[in-house]
Amino acid sequence: MILVADSGSTKTDWMGYSPNEQINFNTQGINPYFLNAHDIFKLFSKKKEIAAYASQVKEVYFFGAGCSSPDKVEIISNGISSFFTNAYVSVEHDLMGSAYATCGDKKGLTCILGTGSNISYYDGKTLHHGAHGLGYVLGDEGSGTWFGRKLVTSYLYNQMPAELAFEFGQEYQIDKETVITNVYQKPAPNTYLASISRFMVNHKAHPFILNILREGFQEFVDSNIKDYSNYKSLDCHFVGSIGFIYQDILREVCLNSQVKVGQILQKPIEGIYNYILRKEGITV
Repeated sequence: MILVADSGSTKTDWMGYSPNEQINFNTQGINPYFLNAHDIFKLFSKKKEIAAYASQVKEVYFFGAGCSSPDKVEIISNGISSFFTNAYVSVEHDLMGSAYATCGDKKGLTCILGTGSNISYYDGKTLHHGAHGLGYVLGDEGSGTWFGRKLVTSYLYNQMPAELAFEFGQEYQIDKETVITNVYQKPAPNTYLASISRFMVNHKAHPFILNILREGFQEFVDSNIKDYSNYKSLDCHFVGSIGFIYQDILREVCLNSQVKVGQILQKPIEGIYNYILRKEGITV
């Protein structure tokens, strides 16, 4: 069996292939900045869908957020190998998976707009990392984390319009102490903030929310896409829930900035899975 995974900080999508069946399942996000190898082993052990196939898996292709340095790749590789003991394990950055899913073998810019945000140039064979992907404290422009932070601060600073503030307060029941505890003292503060960004879904027509969305996407374009001198000549692809859900506003911002939008995918897992199988010479 071959397993393929696409992992953000919030959720990991898995697809598996064998001659007799295809499987799909999800786990929590597997990010080496928040989990160690033992945590990953325990996560797998608790999932019956995975445990049933542990001995059958011969290859694992994992594409994940945070897998940008050898030590972080090693954490993921060790965690996966300790559970799938018969498998060859390949671990690469989630941007590589996004490139496979959107660009295939063609050059372009591949962007992630989900819990976090990132960008890279893909020449059709190799991914060229830039100076982006600084994480939820220093970067993540236009991401769920970025928007969640904007909502929380505008609410706590009493800058949110009264009608929105009432609904926001009813839905999240947060105050200064709750936010500080979740952001500075509890694990995975980025996913906590990103979860709050869901408030925008039912209020995206409100001028205040529209302005936040335009601001976040414009900041992503200015800080990330425009950093590539040839961005106007390249197709720019996006993956992730934020880019997908608010793609009308994302397209508007990109059009005004002369960015050529290619594919916008909520989940790249199927595209990655098909790309890996093609490289393996498997037709499904």
